[in-house]
Amino acid sequence: MTGPDGVVCRIPRGRQQVVLCALLLEANRIVSTEGLVDAIWGAAPPSTARTQIQTCISALRTNLAAIREHTSLITQEPGYLLRVDDEQLDAKLFGRLTREAQALAREGRAEEAADAFRAADDLWRGPALSGTKSLSLQTAAAHLDERRLAGVEGHAALQLQLGRHAALVPELAACVARNPLREGLRGQLMLALYRSGRQAEALETFREGRLLLVEQLGIEPGDELRRLEAAILAGDGALRGPGPATAPPAAPRPPAPVPHTPSDAPADPPAEIARPEQAATVIPCQLPSDIADFTGQADAVNAARAALVAGGAAHATPVVVLTGPPGVGKSTLAVHTAHQLVEHFSDGQLYCDLGGTRDEAATALDVLGRFLRALGIPGSQLPESVDERASMYRDLLAARRVLVVLDSAADSRQVRRLLPGNGGSAVLVTGRSRMTGLPGARFVQVGVFRTDEAIAMLSAVIGEERVSTEPDSAQALVRLVGQLPLALRIIAARLLARPHWTLEWMLNRLSNERHRLDELAHGEMVIRSSLALTYDGLSEEARRLLRLLSLVEGGSVATWTAAALLDIDLFAADDLLELLVEAQMLEVEAAGRTGPHYRLHSLVLLFAREQQERHSAEDDTDAALRRLVGGWLALVDEAHRRLYGGDFTVLHGEAPRWQPALAQADRLLVDPLAWLEEERTALCRVIDVAACQGLAEACWDLAVTLVTLFESRCYYEEWQQTHQRALGAVRDAGLSRGLAAVMCSIGSLCLSREHLGAARRALEPALEAFLALGDTHGLALTRRNLALLAVRQGETAVARDLHERAAADFLAVDDHVGRTNVLAHLARLALGDERPDDAEALLNEALEICRTTGSRRTEGQVRLVLSDLMQHRGRYREAEELLREVLEVVRLRGDIAGESRILCQLGLVNARLGRTGAAQALLRDVVAIREQIMDPVGAAEARLELAQLEAKHRERLTGFEFPITALG
Repeated sequence: MTGPDGVVCRIPRGRQQVVLCALLLEANRIVSTEGLVDAIWGAAPPSTARTQIQTCISALRTNLAAIREHTSLITQEPGYLLRVDDEQLDAKLFGRLTREAQALAREGRAEEAADAFRAADDLWRGPALSGTKSLSLQTAAAHLDERRLAGVEGHAALQLQLGRHAALVPELAACVARNPLREGLRGQLMLALYRSGRQAEALETFREGRLLLVEQLGIEPGDELRRLEAAILAGDGALRGPGPATAPPAAPRPPAPVPHTPSDAPADPPAEIARPEQAATVIPCQLPSDIADFTGQADAVNAARAALVAGGAAHATPVVVLTGPPGVGKSTLAVHTAHQLVEHFSDGQLYCDLGGTRDEAATALDVLGRFLRALGIPGSQLPESVDERASMYRDLLAARRVLVVLDSAADSRQVRRLLPGNGGSAVLVTGRSRMTGLPGARFVQVGVFRTDEAIAMLSAVIGEERVSTEPDSAQALVRLVGQLPLALRIIAARLLARPHWTLEWMLNRLSNERHRLDELAHGEMVIRSSLALTYDGLSEEARRLLRLLSLVEGGSVATWTAAALLDIDLFAADDLLELLVEAQMLEVEAAGRTGPHYRLHSLVLLFAREQQERHSAEDDTDAALRRLVGGWLALVDEAHRRLYGGDFTVLHGEAPRWQPALAQADRLLVDPLAWLEEERTALCRVIDVAACQGLAEACWDLAVTLVTLFESRCYYEEWQQTHQRALGAVRDAGLSRGLAAVMCSIGSLCLSREHLGAARRALEPALEAFLALGDTHGLALTRRNLALLAVRQGETAVARDLHERAAADFLAVDDHVGRTNVLAHLARLALGDERPDDAEALLNEALEICRTTGSRRTEGQVRLVLSDLMQHRGRYREAEELLREVLEVVRLRGDIAGESRILCQLGLVNARLGRTGAAQALLRDVVAIREQIMDPVGAAEARLELAQLEAKHRERLTGFEFPITALG
């Protein structure tokens, strides 16, 4: 939050941000305490909710002190009032600007009105309230987002009126991709395309919209959209672009709707360049592992299975909700049931822990993003709003049979947007509360074990002989813990680890525990006491490890992580982890090629955190965290080096590395990019931990090095989130070099997203800072990015100068990959200037550097530019060979969008070689890929290329002159 004088006021993530958002939405009006409680906890607030609200308000007052001249937070019955000037609120300013724009438009002052709409839209930095995770604030956020879309439509209407249809097409295409069901935007895009001489694309835009409406909502497009389609088909002259002072005419009404005719199915592509089979169909398999000795709860399992496979009425999605108190095994039962149904749901399983028992539960936006990636959507194609993601999610599941498991849901509001839209898939939900807000859901109550089930579970774990030898003690143990599954499993684990203990001895230990019986019988204390039994039986070193594991913030735990926390060797850490697994205090999350990964159950994590707080001094928590973050730094550094052949194109800070982690590098980093992908969530969490613990140097270093992953896989959201976190950390710590490095990296992100103005605002201060520091490497990276910005803005002379200076800087610091990259860009500029010989010399120099450094990744980028040179000189067969080599590399990286671009180039090369059939097949493959990644504009462009190719082919066959306008 920033005051009018530029003073930045930082509000910690979590409850303070939620309370502040609720107060700002009702600025200068009283917000009741009950309203704030609902905003944070929803329908299940704790008994201390009002006290916690008071604490949040007190902390907010402290944090808002830096801008107290412009705000004041007042206690006023029945709640609180935040006084702030309207001009300091973006939402208020947005409303004023849009009203001004509307008034100017009514007065016929279209140019000024368009400027006002643009100024209003420039206030937005993403979806409304995206920094908070409060479900109750989503309605207000949706209202704000709707107001923004209305403003976008108003601005587009004025741009059309002013005759700026060609410049408007890219902006409208992006808006329609994010809001595919909004017919007003789609109609404006159709009109802009038609007026730009792109009639085929305008009609394809209509047909794609119609298909979405029919498949997702079962309705036809509205009258206005259908009339516009008919007018385009008829070539109605009234649709031609008006002058600046003319209002756009309404489309004439056709006599009847024109029926939709599907295009013919594309032919199979040539075998030598067909896409891998696994790329065409993505089957997610996200279930955690089942437990081998699962027993009991047969009635609940059978009820859930029957409801999930029966199918819903009238094609409704079957939804089963497992509810019950903590410790009854809802999550275990859900995973066990889901594994039994794997064959029934042939298209896979999606799984997510929604974190309903944590302070900050997962949002629908984040969960949908995760699910869409699992279903094959690249990060670059993820919509920004939750509604658009939900729509895309339902569309992808429409023709599939997928089981969706939503574990630990807070309430029905958290679940509703995650439901598929058809009856082929099914949803299994677990949560404490009975989610009556889910219409048509089947509720299965999960209770404690029956006595016979509890005895069977003890027998399965410790052996039937031990139980049958002491039947009375076994019965007494079951009764003592109230037949609670988690408590029984913990007791059984201790008995298994100590075969010399009798059940009577275990019973005596429980009976002697002060208040243990009452605590085991009531509420949350049941779990705490049960966990304490196992915790007390651990060695001191195992207890210390359990406490320190809570610092991982609920993430996945590898062997080296435990070793770093305790500063011990890997084998000793592995022994302690397995001891915790045997004691049921730690769960095995995965055991893949990189070794076992472990996870603390959420309830165990809470218990471990409590213990850690009591023993923080003796555990030397600060040192443990420094080692943990240092271990991640060492591994991420090494992953980058293995991908690029050295510390190239990246800046590093002076934070210490925990080098013993590198003993795992050869096993973990067989495929460095795959490892970064697997650990992405954990790495983003470590950046948060580093920021919170004041480890700013490590925080920015991790963030900028992770761009290796973010850029390759289009993880733009994580790129932005981690860099915003690092930005705050380095500013607070006064780290000028770290600040410059983060700003330079943010500039790269903005270039990737085509946010050119934001890129300049990030890169120019970074350049000034690196100049002041005399940091040649930083200058090289920043000048390269500024050169790319200049290219996009048509400033080729500026771009060439910046690239040449960057090349010299990279040479000075021996950054071979950075220099190679710049040489490739200079070669592309030379081609644009019709200097092919200069381009060839630059590319040969770049390839020689690649051979010296062994950077296959960079060599692929250089060879792609070399294929452009070959085409420029008419050497199409050589260009084809190069493109096929680059295609193989891109496919290995899993870059689907890059694959479609190369296939398109291959199609055009084949067309020039006279291989019309192969070219058509390639372009059909491009259409299929772009439809798969939800890129309607790219698919339309590929279809038009295909149509032109087919028309030329018919022209050659018939001799008929058919006028064709090639794509630019």
